[in-house]
Amino acid sequence: MQIRFPRRPSRRRLAAGAAAAVLLAGGGTWTAVASGDESAPSREDRVLEMPGARIDTSFFTSGPAGVRRPAVLLGHGFGGSKDDVRAQAEKLARDGYAVLTWSARGFGASTGRIGLNDPDHEVKDVSRLIDWLAKRPEVRLDRDGDPRVGVSGSSYGGAISLLAAGYDQRVDAIAPQITYWNLAEALFPDGVFKKLWAGIFFSTGTAASADRPPERAPGEGDQPPGRAPGGGENAGAARQPVTQPGARPAACGRFQDALCAMYERVAVTGKPDAAARKLLEARSPSAVGDRIKVPTLIVQGQADSLFPLSHADAIAKAVRAGGAPVAVDWIAGGHDGGDRETERVEARIGAWFDRYLKGDEGADTGPAFRVSRTGGVDSTDGRARLRGATGDGYPGLRNGDRTIPLTGGAGAGGAGAGAPGAGAAGAGASGAGGGRSGDAARPQVFRNPAGGTPPAISAVPGVGGGLAQLSSLGMGLSLDFPGQHARFESPPLTEPLRITGSPTVRVTVTSDTGEAVLFGKVYDVGPDGRRQVLPAQLVAPVRVEGAERGKTVELTLPAVDHEVEAGHRLRLVLAATDLGYATPAAPATYSVALAGDGLSVPTAPGVRTEAAGVPWWVWGLPAAGALVAAALLVTARRRTAAPAPDAGLTDVPLQITGLTKRYAKSADRYAVRELSFRVEKGQVLGLLGPNGAGKTTTLRMLMGLITPDEGEIRVFGHAIRPGAPVLSRVGAFVEGAGFLPHLSGTENLELYWRATGRPAADAHIEEALEIAGLGDALARAVRTYSQGMRQRLAIAQAMLGLPDLLILDEPTNGLDPPQIREMRDVMIRYAAGGRTVIVSSHLLSEVEQSCTHLVVMDRGRLVQAGPVAEITGAGDTLLVTTDGDVPDGLLDKIGAMPGVGSVARADGGLLVRLDGARAGALIAELVRLDVPLTGVGPHRRLEDAFLTLIGGGSA
Repeated sequence: MQIRFPRRPSRRRLAAGAAAAVLLAGGGTWTAVASGDESAPSREDRVLEMPGARIDTSFFTSGPAGVRRPAVLLGHGFGGSKDDVRAQAEKLARDGYAVLTWSARGFGASTGRIGLNDPDHEVKDVSRLIDWLAKRPEVRLDRDGDPRVGVSGSSYGGAISLLAAGYDQRVDAIAPQITYWNLAEALFPDGVFKKLWAGIFFSTGTAASADRPPERAPGEGDQPPGRAPGGGENAGAARQPVTQPGARPAACGRFQDALCAMYERVAVTGKPDAAARKLLEARSPSAVGDRIKVPTLIVQGQADSLFPLSHADAIAKAVRAGGAPVAVDWIAGGHDGGDRETERVEARIGAWFDRYLKGDEGADTGPAFRVSRTGGVDSTDGRARLRGATGDGYPGLRNGDRTIPLTGGAGAGGAGAGAPGAGAAGAGASGAGGGRSGDAARPQVFRNPAGGTPPAISAVPGVGGGLAQLSSLGMGLSLDFPGQHARFESPPLTEPLRITGSPTVRVTVTSDTGEAVLFGKVYDVGPDGRRQVLPAQLVAPVRVEGAERGKTVELTLPAVDHEVEAGHRLRLVLAATDLGYATPAAPATYSVALAGDGLSVPTAPGVRTEAAGVPWWVWGLPAAGALVAAALLVTARRRTAAPAPDAGLTDVPLQITGLTKRYAKSADRYAVRELSFRVEKGQVLGLLGPNGAGKTTTLRMLMGLITPDEGEIRVFGHAIRPGAPVLSRVGAFVEGAGFLPHLSGTENLELYWRATGRPAADAHIEEALEIAGLGDALARAVRTYSQGMRQRLAIAQAMLGLPDLLILDEPTNGLDPPQIREMRDVMIRYAAGGRTVIVSSHLLSEVEQSCTHLVVMDRGRLVQAGPVAEITGAGDTLLVTTDGDVPDGLLDKIGAMPGVGSVARADGGLLVRLDGARAGALIAELVRLDVPLTGVGPHRRLEDAFLTLIGGGSA
């Protein structure tokens, strides 16, 4: 759902807000944010001063400096902030746009009061943002002060894109998503208060910035609609709390006072008044509909009981009347949830802006009309599969009408209420309830219950999206109480019927109070007459006044795209209550009769469903076979093109020379650069380096998984290529191995070896298992193994065939100290047989104890290579072991020697730090002083040496 429900602010957020308040001054505060990833756009965060508010913005660009490009403004949904559209902004920036995002007044880090896109505040804020863009050197200008700019956003942000186009002629193209045309009609449809959605709106806005007191511009919130607040242009307006000492706190948080008073008034009475409608209409795109004359892509949700498809229809009609290009896209999701089709929609918006901002006439902006339809369930993940249906023109909501005859449904509301109107069952009646249906013109009588409870259930905010998708699959959830509704049904359909648009019906309504509130809906009823589905869970409210003696009205039912199967019926229900709406609290008796020929349903015959895609395996398996064949050919060619073996390196397990690998799509960023080292038989080599040093990339090139850009790797004299035969002498364990949990350890290893296609006698399973030391556990199912046992089994798998070169990447991950010691012993035992082990690990103490040699890398380059003792012995502190304690006087003499920085007692002797003296000279002087010397050696751990070599980075 697009509306963001508030979260409790963290202390960190409070601190950040306080810091920002201290920093803000003058015209704005900005922060340039750089990224280590060159493909990421640059981002400049800036707080702009507006009359009565500080607006938090982010500006995204990518590509070479000095190039002017079109700009895009991205708005967020109600209750959200600029962070919600960051991913889309970065994508558009990479595609060649200068993108500005902002948090609207009262949301995110922006201050000010929520005006529901007040023309005097939020809309003027957008014009000021366009002014700011016009001054940026990155933005293309159509003329001085007029940038080439498009606006897009969802819900609240979608409405501001329409309003911006209506109020500011500099806007060149827009792409509003799941938004409203007339906010009064959205919250008060046909004069009925949409209480659940309105309550969510105002509760979300109330808590949107509960961590800081509300503030307003002078006059903001209490001015009449359309009138600028007095003094509102004073950019330096100070913060002004809404409440005075001792006054009641504002009930609507950061909402303007006029909006708060309007909501409370309507919520109490349950009925919108003229002033409420006028207030919201003044803040709606419909107020400036005749001024919107720019290319408009309208994306609207089918699962949307807040802003239904009728709003998109009104937008399309207005833009088309203004002579501008328009396209309409009905997506599967909406405010009630469901699939928002984000990737597809954002790609289409990008193409729309390419065409109308960049002027790319070859850009594919898509069809004039598209609707997403459910095409069954994907068997792999259980999700509904979507297919598109398209039309060459937007059909509207009443295209290709067909009339479906209706008759009075049996057991409708009148029968349950014991009122007249429940007659005999006629042809086409469902038969439910056991009664007879009367003629269609005969009224059905039902009651509006006192207090409007219990209410019928149709759409539930935030839940309907999932139910809407279920309805397209023949399932759903809805409830109409007996005695509270009238029901009319069609005969069984003789052929499938696709409804695309808004059905209509003429009925005569009578109320004993003179007023009736009804909720119309059309069900898809299965052949048994009981299983019923409410498409998209939508309902259309209507308030009928002057109905004491009966009043004939035409009801426009919810716009849907739904297919009714042959043999199913359509069921029209007019209910007295609905959970999402306010209904009259006083009890009343209603009667309803059909006044026309039946239900008029739009079929939009020009909209054609795209052909269903064939199952993936129909084309996937042949394609996979072709790829495998191509890979085999390429591998064969590479094998034949490999350099000849080097006879001088036949006994050398590994020699790497000038190895270089660049990052993808980069000419000067290296994962590994000019790396050279050599490994001899019997060595246990530790490969060390901080994160990002290139260790894993080196190992992947060594195993033939990726190809180096330069240099070569030779294993026993053979150059490494993908599939090189010499790789059969290499065993590898990289981070983890997958085992079948129900098989034993031995069975897993046997199965793995059989998959290699090599003779069973070459596996040497017994030798590998003996080295791994798993004992009797080999007969147990792997699911009973501890983490350490799984790791040893994985190493045993890498040891199968007793490879001459064993590569282990982080073999001690997830092991406890005893298990780490066992793993160390496994590696030492394996190398003791004259084989070679290369291990990459972050545990420096373990490397120091298990490895004989080291290769230290940093930023893709070799820092140092050699024996462990040589690398750790490069320090300036020596451990002098002595036979007994050294007297204090003698200790002072040693400390006073030239070239000695300090001396201190240690277990078994002394620690002497050299400061210019050489070790040989120190030993000679210690002998001259009759120090009971038994040995002198370096005193430095591998950790100290490693940190010295790489400059303090982390392994």
